[in-house]
Amino acid sequence: MYGIDTDGPADNSGAVDLRSDTLTRPTAGMRRAMAEAEVGDDVYREDPTVNALEERVAALFGHEAALFVPSGTMGNQIGLRLVCEPGQEVLGDADAHVLTYEMGAAASLFGLSSRTVVSGNGGGGSGAAGRLSADQLIAQVRPHGDWHLTATAAIAVENTHNRGGGLVQPFEELEKLFTWSRGAGVAVHLDGARIWNASVASGVPLAAYGRLADTASVCLSKGLGAPIGSVLVAGAERIAAGRLWRKRLGGGMRQVGVLAAAAEYALDHHVERLAEDHEHAKLLAERLGVDPATVETNMVAVDVAEAPLVAEAAKAQGVLVGQVSARRIRLVTHLDVDRAGVERAAKVLSTLLSSGQHRGQQPSPA
Repeated sequence: MYGIDTDGPADNSGAVDLRSDTLTRPTAGMRRAMAEAEVGDDVYREDPTVNALEERVAALFGHEAALFVPSGTMGNQIGLRLVCEPGQEVLGDADAHVLTYEMGAAASLFGLSSRTVVSGNGGGGSGAAGRLSADQLIAQVRPHGDWHLTATAAIAVENTHNRGGGLVQPFEELEKLFTWSRGAGVAVHLDGARIWNASVASGVPLAAYGRLADTASVCLSKGLGAPIGSVLVAGAERIAAGRLWRKRLGGGMRQVGVLAAAAEYALDHHVERLAEDHEHAKLLAERLGVDPATVETNMVAVDVAEAPLVAEAAKAQGVLVGQVSARRIRLVTHLDVDRAGVERAAKVLSTLLSSGQHRGQQPSPA
């Protein structure tokens, strides 16, 4: 179904950049596809490349329709608005991207209330922080019809979970939550920014994930390597309303087929290769003393004494890492980091950490 892009990254600055998979750059083949794209005015629904992309992604996730948007944040926020009215509540886990990194957009733009549940170890449950427990969320849902309470209209689920270290949500928990939601009148929104990684790692088809969400936003500019864009999938009526919200938010784009062509190319060539990123992440974990069993996709979290010092010392040696907190760094493998880059990063970081100057106490594997 998917091919492999043999062109490799279009450019290489020399540094091994593990800060995020958002840093991927279009490959030579992707750039050619963009240059040759057939385009039209997408606001008029006349861009054939965008139309084809939307139809393709809707079919992949088993939904009626889809909407190409500039960013995952816009996709998430429109998705939430489609299933939640002003004054109603979105429930999600305390580290969910939609409630942590999207600048309070649901409240600021749409008047949506939000409430969080601390999941995983942080909430006293089993498994890593961020790992979905349907029962934990269900127990916190506030019913409709009680004028004392803000009704829970939607539950947001993130898969893979960013702050959970790229963990894949248990399919049985997703299924349990969605099945329960049908009788409760509560919608489920999927933040599927890295759902492609989840599918490749778990073997669960995209359509199986898609059928367990009323709305879902899937990103094309992370592991898949497109320069921009996400796609919101849902029923046809909701997507029609979503087009109005996209326009209101300034997301009406014109000859955007050049970007949709990059996304199409990514779907053709960059999905199956995500398994390589996952292998690279496990290799990094092994070299850095992190339990590889805790690495499910393309992210490795390493606890250190002082993250800023580690980041600066690594940068001086040509390795860039992300800082999750004052005592944790994050390494994200992606299309622009090959095996040689991973080996180089592992050597630099293992030397830094083993020196003891920057190393913190490693926690027990969760």
